Amino acid sequence: MTHEIFIPFWGDPGHLYETIRSVQAQTVTDWRVVVIDDCYPDESVREFFTALDDDRVEYTRNDVNLGITENYREAIRRASSEFVTIMGCDDLMHPNYLEVIERATARVPSADVIQPGVIVIDETGREIAPLVDRVKQGILAPRGGTGVAVLQGDRMATSLIRGDWLYWPSLTFRTETLKRIDFRDGLPIIQDLALLMDIAFDGGTLAYAPEMAFSYRRHGGSASQRTLLDGRRFRDERTYYRQAAALAQVKGWRRTEITARIRLMSRLHGIAELPGVARRGTGAGINSTLAHIFAL
Repeated sequence: MTHEIFIPFWGDPGHLYETIRSVQAQTVTDWRVVVIDDCYPDESVREFFTALDDDRVEYTRNDVNLGITENYREAIRRASSEFVTIMGCDDLMHPNYLEVIERATARVPSADVIQPGVIVIDETGREIAPLVDRVKQGILAPRGGTGVAVLQGDRMATSLIRGDWLYWPSLTFRTETLKRIDFRDGLPIIQDLALLMDIAFDGGTLAYAPEMAFSYRRHGGSASQRTLLDGRRFRDERTYYRQAAALAQVKGWRRTEITARIRLMSRLHGIAELPGVARRGTGAGINSTLAHIFAL
């Protein structure tokens, strides 16, 4: 069945065009791309897609700016295939991406979420290895060979609440699962973790296929970095970890609950970020980071 790829767009048009070319280079050719332009102020983007000679690529522009969460929801509303990928508009699929996904879903037919292997690149496309990604890939992600690792329910929840090692734009989802389980309101900064945890609380299954198949782009001046400096990132994390602990308690998932309450890796993240926040952050950002490290 055709694999649908949605690309919510607001950003650098040049990076978007690279993203499109990376999809067109797939060895598996049965795919469809829908770019959802969230009113980015550059008419050349529309012109690029008008001139693009590929019936598998569709471009649409929202009537009004929806913002990131509502643009994701719009992508999910439009999805109709069994599995869907919602890419970042500056990330890159390797030519084998869909091959890796197809092999993983064949091996784990019940998978709700599939994570392929990821390399991290900077704004110029150079491969990098920041501390956060060394921790994600070297400590938090399942290890033990080249086969597909499978986590379900409480094991998935405990793994992710210990430290979110997934790369959202690289994930493929079972479409029915995304249509059934919505983003939580009020958590725009960590909406991806909250949704993934809700899939786990619903008894969902995560398949991790470590073969490298995706390049995730990190930006030094990203929205995520700004929310660290002004305090919103860690404030929202603390709020969600309390929610996750309460949800795990209701389910009777004691290990997940304890992991969410202790949040060791999250506190260590705060310690790692504190020097940078102290140099460049706001007063609120410094206070939020300190609270994140020490608050119970």
